[in-house]
Amino acid sequence: MKQIISLTLAALLLALAVAASPTQAQTPRKLLPANWDAKQAADRVMDGLVNISAPQVKGAHDAGIVIVNDKAYVVAICNDVQPGENPEWAFCYVSMSVVNVKTRTVEKFIPVAKSEQVFENETLPSGACFVPRIFGINARTLRCFFASEAPKLRQAQVWFTDFNLQSGAFENRIHRAKLKMANGVFDMQPKPFYDDAAAHGFTHEPKDYGLYLIDAFKAFDGKTYAVLNNFAAGQDALALLNPDMDTFEVLGHYNEPHGLKLTESAVNRLPDSTWMAICRQEGGNKNYTFTTSKDGRTWTPGEHRDFVPNGGSSKPTFDRFKGVYYLGWQESTRIAGVGRSVFNIEVSADGINWERKYRFESAKTFQYPTLCEYKGTIYLTVTQGQKERIMFGKLE
Repeated sequence: MKQIISLTLAALLLALAVAASPTQAQTPRKLLPANWDAKQAADRVMDGLVNISAPQVKGAHDAGIVIVNDKAYVVAICNDVQPGENPEWAFCYVSMSVVNVKTRTVEKFIPVAKSEQVFENETLPSGACFVPRIFGINARTLRCFFASEAPKLRQAQVWFTDFNLQSGAFENRIHRAKLKMANGVFDMQPKPFYDDAAAHGFTHEPKDYGLYLIDAFKAFDGKTYAVLNNFAAGQDALALLNPDMDTFEVLGHYNEPHGLKLTESAVNRLPDSTWMAICRQEGGNKNYTFTTSKDGRTWTPGEHRDFVPNGGSSKPTFDRFKGVYYLGWQESTRIAGVGRSVFNIEVSADGINWERKYRFESAKTFQYPTLCEYKGTIYLTVTQGQKERIMFGKLE
């Protein structure tokens, strides 16, 4: 009898030890019910989208969004000539739509910057104004960054201008954004960004255009970060925005394996504070790669992940709302033969185990979405058509 009690007690202690072991695999927390229909959920979202591009706009793409006081301020690349966008089209300009989030109606279209525009302190050179990003720097002011570029003619430059929420107008001034690296502070242009990457082993050819704030802005531990990208060269880096919000300090480049052209990445931090980025692959098998970093400076070589099996070359998203990660990626599958017609959004509580929450399928395309949380609701913008219009609506 004494031996039986001892064996039972030993078994109980062993079971308790196993349960308490930090190496014991935990069952991933399910976020979606077993019968969840990702396409049906996405269809409901698309039914509520509204066009927020100005009537004269023929081409629109790659929007940035911030929401303040029940108004969404959406900036995008626009042109009034033809569908699409191209950094060689000097007629591409940056415009802002002010949208009432309650009524989903556009209250105002406001021009931001265009080729050769004369400001009080500077005149923009001839060239496309491209890839705008916007965020609030204080309770009164929004800051809009954009690139001015003319490929093969000059170095591109990232500029910024401020919008006064009270007056509802941009200041008539523009300012040069800066890059900070180990060897100094420079105008935010492709060459110093390339030179710093080359010093860290980057081997692709330099380009004089294509430097953008592709994934901005995300706050962690009271600091603001952004992903820098040179689309033309295939460069990616994590950067820290300074307190004056005019200089981006390059923390770490992630461009490996160098045989791939990786670009337009999105980044977030996992629960253990590990950084993770999903990178678009231009060329190759077109599928996305993932890289991680413990400190944001040294990154692992990119590799594929099983839950993203057939990505197509397009910009991904990687956000976290209310403790849940939302990772969006373009699928190579085509609806009615149309490219960029399938976009998936996966959700996860830990950044490791993922479930498909939305599957957007549209022959009108569904590309370059941007997500934004406001008062507990997640809103989105997305490009549709052949880069013809920006749509706005509620995700959930």
